[in-house]
Amino acid sequence: MRLFKAQICKYRSIRDTHEFEIENGKTIFVGPNEAGKTVILQALQQLRAPEGIEGFDPLRDYPRSEYNDITKGIIDPAEFTVVEGYFKLEPSDMDGLPEGYENCTYVYGRKLDNKAWHKIDGGPNIPKYGDISKDLVRLSAHVDKHKSPDAPMPSVALADLTAGWRDSTSINIERAAKLKAWLESMLPLIDEDNDTEEKRYDRLIRSCKVADEHSEALKHLDKRLPLFVLFNNYFRVRPRIHLAHLAQRVESGLLDDKQYDYGNLCLLKLLGFTARELADLGNAPQPALGDAAALKAYQDRLDKRDYQLNAASIRLTEEINSVWMPNPDRAEADRLRIKADGQYLKVVVEDDLGVEVELDQRSEGFQWLVSFFVVFFAEATEKHRNAILLLDEPGLHLHGLKQRDFRETISRLAAKNQTLYTTHSPFLVGPDELDLVRVVDMTDRKVGTKIHDTLSSGDPAALLPLQEALGYDLAQSLFSQTRNLVLEGLTDYWYVEAIAQLLRNSGGASLNEKIALIFANSAGKVVYYATILHAHKLKVAALLDSDAAGDQAAQQDTLVHTLGNKKILRTKDAYTGNVAKPEIEDLLRETLVKVAIDDLGWDVAATASSQVVRPIVDIFTAEVANFSKYKLAKAFLRWARAHEATDLTEDERSQWTKLIDAINKALK
Repeated sequence: MRLFKAQICKYRSIRDTHEFEIENGKTIFVGPNEAGKTVILQALQQLRAPEGIEGFDPLRDYPRSEYNDITKGIIDPAEFTVVEGYFKLEPSDMDGLPEGYENCTYVYGRKLDNKAWHKIDGGPNIPKYGDISKDLVRLSAHVDKHKSPDAPMPSVALADLTAGWRDSTSINIERAAKLKAWLESMLPLIDEDNDTEEKRYDRLIRSCKVADEHSEALKHLDKRLPLFVLFNNYFRVRPRIHLAHLAQRVESGLLDDKQYDYGNLCLLKLLGFTARELADLGNAPQPALGDAAALKAYQDRLDKRDYQLNAASIRLTEEINSVWMPNPDRAEADRLRIKADGQYLKVVVEDDLGVEVELDQRSEGFQWLVSFFVVFFAEATEKHRNAILLLDEPGLHLHGLKQRDFRETISRLAAKNQTLYTTHSPFLVGPDELDLVRVVDMTDRKVGTKIHDTLSSGDPAALLPLQEALGYDLAQSLFSQTRNLVLEGLTDYWYVEAIAQLLRNSGGASLNEKIALIFANSAGKVVYYATILHAHKLKVAALLDSDAAGDQAAQQDTLVHTLGNKKILRTKDAYTGNVAKPEIEDLLRETLVKVAIDDLGWDVAATASSQVVRPIVDIFTAEVANFSKYKLAKAFLRWARAHEATDLTEDERSQWTKLIDAINKALK
């Protein structure tokens, strides 16, 4: 089950986020301090939090300036939904699901009083009395004719059963059960040679089963709902834990600083011991040598402890080394050791030389990852494969370049578990990950925290990490490659990069991987980038749309003089359709129309089919309110990650093959 959309209302700094999209793998929330990024993760965790995590507290969590709405009775915590999530079903969710619910959306919400609700969108509708009343009247008239002379009229019994029902009355489980009992008692009175009444009876029995199946589907999906595991930088596993002291704090209720002890308590939960059990075992004197039974029991307790510590050490080591790859050339990976020594529980790391050092002597990133996996496995237990990870400012203390490497670690985590994380670091946002970004800002406290699905914000500080990420990447790539292709904008970059990868994976035309793709943010700025790169004696080509802006840029004397006509590539050179001035989107016309319908609900298929000479972007702009080229390109990126080149039309593959061949030739 995958979360694909969510909404949060009236929670701390949030008034209403409205619905915002969640990516299938990882979703990145960027924004300045105090924008509300952490609050978003905390609210999402309440959809299904691990045991022991405190729920909503109206006094603390409802926006303080509006708290009087609760005391005056304007807002009822039992009726007010704070967070709701929309989930797509995966193949593993289908097992045990009643027929007809395969393509449904599961919606789950949590109210301010911490009660949950859920519903199914898209499954079979529970019938209403008005949907079946005519069939019931006709069936009862039929069985009235076949009843025994001294038996009561079936139609009278039906009238009593449905008394007070309106056309809008839902045939819920209770009503369906009574109606089904009446129908089954009527079956012997139905003429078995009357095909019409037999089919009518079957339809009515089927209607009586819908509510029960709907209830079964809800119960099944509730069991499949992912666990939300929140991890922040305070949840650290300490390298040395004094067991007796921790046990005393737990037993006396002195864990005021729960964040400090949280990682240690999760470690004990993972090991299957309480602090008191390990403390007592560390203090237990060895029995007398003559008492064989006591010696055996003592040794069994020690062995059980050692075996459980060893098993946990092995599991953590395997998981950590599956995602932590700071030096892939090393022959042997680090091994984690959890050791009990008297009153101390120690976490040490053994390197490839066999040297053991305590955890706090390793890098911040490694400590973070060890602590994360301890919390993850302890909280998710057997549900860790069906958990959604919420990471608050991961890798915060790492050096910038190390954060860039750590970004790959998070990607490997997201390959197994859907991952949402917050950051204000440019190094934790890859230049090829801008479609995964949600910009968070709070420009007005009366409006509260807002989440933007597009790369826009009223607060320049919210966009700073993205600007820095792009600036850093541009600085690194601008003069790093001999061959450079300058594109008009970010969406052009996405299309070229995605299609090149699709064709490469299929064994088709392959864009030279030594070509750096650089976007100039507009057709007019292409000349500046081309001139700068050419001045450094690098090979440069430009790809321009064949619209008016592209024509104007292509005809600039400076650009023509710098590159020459052969290195100014136009979309019309590869296009084979009917549009006179095609843009890059026209090279994917049919696929974009399908993606827009399936992913965004934008249906322009009829217009696109009837107006083949009109650019597809013009059609979208005219027919879709607030159309965004950015949203369309982002939807295509999601599509490309789940499809192959063969899913493009033959004309599209041919056009893009021709374009990529032209790019390679221009920059050979």
